[in-house]
Amino acid sequence: MAGRRLKQLRAFLYVQHLLGIGHLARASRIAAALADDGFDVTVVTGGAPVAGFPGPGVKSVILPPVTSGDEGFSELVDLQGKSIDDDFKKSRSQMLLQAFRDCRPDIVIIEAFPFGRRQMRFELLPLIEAIDATSPRPLLATSVRDILQERVKPGRNEETVDLINRHFDLVMVHGDPAFATIDRTFPLAGTIKAEITYTGLVAAPPPPAASERFDVLVSVGGGAAGKVLVSSTIAAARHASNGWKWCLITGPNLPKDEFDAIARDATPGLSIFRFREDFASLLTGARLSVSQAGYNTVCDVLRAGCRSLLVPFAAGGETEQTVRALMLGELGLATVLTENDLTPEGLARAIEQALAAPTPSAHRLDLEGARHSAQILRERYRTWCLKTRPGFGKAHDQTDQGS
Repeated sequence: MAGRRLKQLRAFLYVQHLLGIGHLARASRIAAALADDGFDVTVVTGGAPVAGFPGPGVKSVILPPVTSGDEGFSELVDLQGKSIDDDFKKSRSQMLLQAFRDCRPDIVIIEAFPFGRRQMRFELLPLIEAIDATSPRPLLATSVRDILQERVKPGRNEETVDLINRHFDLVMVHGDPAFATIDRTFPLAGTIKAEITYTGLVAAPPPPAASERFDVLVSVGGGAAGKVLVSSTIAAARHASNGWKWCLITGPNLPKDEFDAIARDATPGLSIFRFREDFASLLTGARLSVSQAGYNTVCDVLRAGCRSLLVPFAAGGETEQTVRALMLGELGLATVLTENDLTPEGLARAIEQALAAPTPSAHRLDLEGARHSAQILRERYRTWCLKTRPGFGKAHDQTDQGS
């Protein structure tokens, strides 16, 4: 008797990380969830390579890497620190377009743009043009955090809305609306015509129990920013007289010579690592997590349920981490220390205060954003096709005949 199988959907996901690795980590979790849901997934990355990302089960296209020349994201440079030129940009754009043509996706997901990553317009605008010119045209979604960097330059928000309304079909906000809605940091959200949907926070799955236990676990994300937190931690640990067991994870992007110097300067009781694959597990056994307030680290802390001291990154006019940290503080889920108050003495005091605070009460924030993203994309794709493609339905869904 003949059987029928649903057509396997092809997803094409673009992600560009410039300073930390948060964008890449979140996009990789979504890509993994798509693959688990049966999608054929191609992930295009354009930043410095990071071991373990985008992960198994997906196809990976690696563009010539670029990164940010400074914490203000004012310049794009290659991995040798050299400013990229027009030839470099043209080559990357052509590689991206070829990857799109090779994939022939049903769904395209662009991480951050046009809310962020304006620096990548040289390759993303041609990609969007190619998407619009494709028949049948794939569904185009933008994938963004719940809390955005606030724009102060006149016209930037209007330009974002214009691009979304002309080209995008779906805005996926990776957050729990019970915590933050997009209009909190994007005031023109009400003028967006595309559907806005909330996926929940994209957290990693629950980790296994910790193999080691620390009193104070300090992490600095990717490590490209946060040097003051690193140096303050070393000084605070050196002068601590309480016998605490400290752990400092500097991040993989900290230059090797700087890491070697830090490791040589370590005091007894302080363990220093560039990276720990079991970081999420370590959180479950830590008395206190000290970190910046990046999206992924906060998700790991919320999953672990441990005490948290957040030192939000605020250089170069960045506002996103400060907003997130203060909102978590208002809910009693974190203690906050601003970068302006970050000194060895200030950090030591804040750690003592955070450890004296009660363990956070259980929260109800949705942490299953990766799995929900896959479900949403599958459902929205079918709904969108039924609206935009005459004859779509049985002829499209039930394609492959078998016995």
